[in-house]
Amino acid sequence: MDRFQAMRIFVRVVEAQSFAAAARELGASPPAVTRAVAFLEDITGARLLTRTTRSVSLTEPGAHYYDDCKRLLGDLEEAEAAAGGAYARPSGTLTITAPVLFGQMYVFPVMTEFLDQYPEMRGRVLLFDRIVNIVEEGIDLALRIGHMADTSMSAIKVGTVRRIICGSPDYFDRHGRPQVPADIGMHRVVASTGSSAPLDWQFGGDQKTSLSVSARLQTNSIEAARKAAIDGWGLVRLLSYQAIPSIEAGSLEVVLRDYEPEPIPIHIVHPEGRHAPAKVRAFIDLAVDRLRADKRIN
Repeated sequence: MDRFQAMRIFVRVVEAQSFAAAARELGASPPAVTRAVAFLEDITGARLLTRTTRSVSLTEPGAHYYDDCKRLLGDLEEAEAAAGGAYARPSGTLTITAPVLFGQMYVFPVMTEFLDQYPEMRGRVLLFDRIVNIVEEGIDLALRIGHMADTSMSAIKVGTVRRIICGSPDYFDRHGRPQVPADIGMHRVVASTGSSAPLDWQFGGDQKTSLSVSARLQTNSIEAARKAAIDGWGLVRLLSYQAIPSIEAGSLEVVLRDYEPEPIPIHIVHPEGRHAPAKVRAFIDLAVDRLRADKRIN
């Protein structure tokens, strides 16, 4: 049996979590799929999958092997694409990851324009409010907000965002506007954070300061925190792009502008040390033009 084909079948079984579903997707018979996985278990000498009547799950060796298969198959796909001219013309599937709201507001429009320009291309946009290892996950590009610490990646700056403090006009009419950071202690705060650790808000201006903030309400949902502020419950700190629609609509106002910390960069990130295929280069060219021209993030 062809080892690479067996690896492809194994990957589909894992991702479909079913031998039968993988067989349907691949247009193969269930026995052929079972034989492919058994073949890999024979040559590795390890049980790769745990099978029950309802599901299929990876063993610990299987999880490591799955990651290796994804990497090897990705490298093989790139080699085949290079031989077929994909480095000259975008082709295949382009996979991108970005923060959830930023991806919805800024990445999706660029992706749809890209797909319109290259009808033979397919796109995947994976939205997570966490850092994803794009090499291990087989992702082509990432949009990242924050200072770059990973020097193994190529990073192209496309904009900046600011940390801002907002409240509704109704809330400020009832409780007044904070004039200096210390005034926040007299206001209710809803914090968008997934951590229970103390909130230390950094401030800039003439004197950079750090303030330990007591939030009466915490949530891991940016949208829920923004909605609470719009409803007049209290103050919220957001990244500027997260608040822009509400600011433009007049449902949120920014306070303490003179005390905002330094802007935070936005980068397009992709693996360094590899000759980027045409699909990656073409998307970067389009995204850099569109994002740098967007005044909301520049």
